[in-house]
Amino acid sequence: MTTPAAPNAETIIEVRGLVNQFGAQRVHDNLDLDVHRGEVLGVVGGSGTGKSVLLRTIIGLNTPYAGRIRVFGIDRADRRAADELLRRWGVLFQDGALFSSLTVAENIAVPIKEHTDLPRDVVNEICYLKIGLVGLPGDAGPKYPSQLSGGMRKRAGLARALALDPDILFLDEPTAGLDPIGAADFDMLIRDLQQSLGLTVFMVTHDLDSLVSITDRIAVLIDKKCKVGTIHELLQDQHPWIKEYFHGPRGRAAMKE
Repeated sequence: MTTPAAPNAETIIEVRGLVNQFGAQRVHDNLDLDVHRGEVLGVVGGSGTGKSVLLRTIIGLNTPYAGRIRVFGIDRADRRAADELLRRWGVLFQDGALFSSLTVAENIAVPIKEHTDLPRDVVNEICYLKIGLVGLPGDAGPKYPSQLSGGMRKRAGLARALALDPDILFLDEPTAGLDPIGAADFDMLIRDLQQSLGLTVFMVTHDLDSLVSITDRIAVLIDKKCKVGTIHELLQDQHPWIKEYFHGPRGRAAMKE
C-alpha cells in the first residue's frame, strides 16, 4: 500500500512483509514501508495501530514475528552490523528517556563514549556543541533532568540523539506535552536541523500541526498495514479513518493555519 518512490529517491529504510504480534493480537500484518533519504516522514494511526511498535521494531527494540527490515541496505537481523547501524541513527523517545542521575552533558556523552574512544575534553566539547545546536543555554550542561522544564528535557534528549551526527533521526511523539507555542518551536527546530544537517526524520506523532508544518510524506497505519502519501494525496483518500482524521475539526483547523 506504499506509494511509488519519487524519481531518484534513495530508499534508506525498507520494510517488507512486517508482522508484529503479541500473543493473539496481531498489530501489523504484511506491512510494507519505504523511507526516502532526506525526507521528514510522519507516522500516524489510531490507538492500538502500533505506531511506536513500528519505530521500536525498526531500531531493534522489538523482534518482529515475520518480515524483513533493511536500513542502508543492511538487514536489521544481522547482529554483526548492529553497532554500525546504531552509530548512524539517533532516537528521541516521548519522555526524553534521560538518565536522571546524570547531568545533561553526561547524558549526551553516553553514546559518544559507548561508540568512540575520543579524549574526554573532545567529548565535552561535542556535548556543549550539541547543547547549543538544539537551542539550550550553555548552563543547561551541568544541570540534571529534574532541574529542566519539559520542553528543555526534550531538547536535551534531542541533543543526545544527535551526539554521533546520525543520518536518521527517530522521534516518538516529540511534541507531546508541550504547549502550542513550545510545540511549534520544536517543529521548526526539527525542520531546521533536518535541512541544515541533511537528516532523514522518522516521526511518530498525533499532532496534526506537526504533520502540516514539517512532513514531506505521511505514513498512516490502518488495517494492520501502511498507506503512504503526501498530505494532499491523503486528503483525497476515501478510507473512513483517514477521512475522519484529516477532515475532522482539528484537521480542518490545522489545514487552515
